[in-house]
Amino acid sequence: MLNAKSAPTEARDNLISQKVATLPPSGIRKFFDLLSSVEDVISLGIGEPDFVTPWHIREAGTYSLEKGYTMYTSNSGMPELRQELANYLELRYGVSYHPEYEILITTGSSEGLDLALRAIINPGDEVIIPDPCYVA
Repeated sequence: MLNAKSAPTEARDNLISQKVATLPPSGIRKFFDLLSSVEDVISLGIGEPDFVTPWHIREAGTYSLEKGYTMYTSNSGMPELRQELANYLELRYGVSYHPEYEILITTGSSEGLDLALRAIINPGDEVIIPDPCYVA
């Protein structure tokens, strides 16, 4: 049984895998930590803006909540969004993509990079990754 004094340490030791517990900080994490002590640096790395979300975006979010648009979409993205993206790419760049079979909307860059690499890398392939790099 865990006592109050030892609970956080013992619980943490039992819940975190040995591999994760011994991982050193990534090079990019060390870099961000170093820059956090420097004045007048604009970080473009974490993806966290230093301004309040613009009103029109907040208003659209409120509208969507009030209309009940709170359900999950297709796991490949909303069909309307994929169609509009296909239209934009053709109009802007003159390239054609089928919205149902060739366009995938992800929840963020980490998911997109993961899926793209899984699509082209086979077990045993050599992949060169610069360090420091994006940790995801």
